[in-house]
Amino acid sequence: MTGKTLSLNTLVLVAPLALFLSFAVLSCGDDEGSPQESGTRVGIVYDTVGKGDGSFNDSAYEGTRRAGEELGAVVSEETTDGTETNREELLQSLADDNELVIAVGFSFEDSIKKVAAANPDTNFAGIDILQRENAPANFASLVFNEAEGSFLVGVAAALKSETRKVGFIGGVCGTPDRLIEKFEAGFIAGVLAMVKGINRNIEVETAYLSQFSDPQNPDGPIDISGFFSPDKAREAAQEMFVGGTDIVFHASGSSGAGLFEAAREFSSQEGNSKVWAIGVDSDQYNTADESVREYILTSMLKRVDTAVYNIIKAQRDGEFSGGTVNHDLANDGVGYATSGRFVDDIRELIEAPKAFIVRNLFDVPTVPAKGCREPQTYDLRY
Repeated sequence: MTGKTLSLNTLVLVAPLALFLSFAVLSCGDDEGSPQESGTRVGIVYDTVGKGDGSFNDSAYEGTRRAGEELGAVVSEETTDGTETNREELLQSLADDNELVIAVGFSFEDSIKKVAAANPDTNFAGIDILQRENAPANFASLVFNEAEGSFLVGVAAALKSETRKVGFIGGVCGTPDRLIEKFEAGFIAGVLAMVKGINRNIEVETAYLSQFSDPQNPDGPIDISGFFSPDKAREAAQEMFVGGTDIVFHASGSSGAGLFEAAREFSSQEGNSKVWAIGVDSDQYNTADESVREYILTSMLKRVDTAVYNIIKAQRDGEFSGGTVNHDLANDGVGYATSGRFVDDIRELIEAPKAFIVRNLFDVPTVPAKGCREPQTYDLRY
């Protein structure tokens, strides 16, 4: 955790000093010559859960909605059933009728690159899909520095915890690009920064809801159910809360609803103190059920909406380019939410380390110190 010019220890010493939306804009108009008919034609395929997850897919939808309203884009939407055959069929069907096709999620990596190679006159973009060596020239990778945004909510958790025990729930352990571990690594780094800055020990517990593959059978079936298993998230969160954890950050897609419910249930029981959840991807204070909002401290924002909007705009303006498009704190591609005003009293203490990260004074780690196949405990001491 060493910085480029300042150590993390130096950083933390100075830190304390400082839905119902209209679909009309997304469909073709009935009148000949309408703005919708002449707009950029875009196809998008959502991951298995689809819209309504209050997180990752909904954020992508928000980008298409905005593009429809502001850019006149004509958007066709599909949701995969989770099979590779279906992903490929949906992408090819959209490629037949659109100028730009977007896939939401790392599970589309093989299918979108295959379809993009077979359709060189159509442009393609993938959320969380890396370029690697086999990417066609007409494919753009829309990727994010999840660790940087997670660092900031780690700072918030450390400052707000009364029990000095916080937790992390990941959706899927061991995806090809170790995606969820990036959230965990950044979160723990943010907690550690405050441990050293405010001279208090804090314990971090981690748990994952599913394993992407069996290490004994790596070519066997994959399991991404951790992204849509709210019951598992609820159970994991309850165990953490009963054990004394009072703030839990999740990176588990629609499973996060289980965490929010667990926070509400535990806090409502007689004799228990209030506990908190931290959302992910979208500002989940605004997307979650109203009954749980008062328990959502903040959310780590992964601006999938901005990435989708910007790539549609680039297509419209004739500026689309294949390759990697990075989104981080410096360009507001990641961040943290302030809805609910629960972190108003510590915003200056969050913004100070954010400024150091933006100025490239140190790198936030992206790999946790421990594995994710088993629950882990980090005893962070000053």
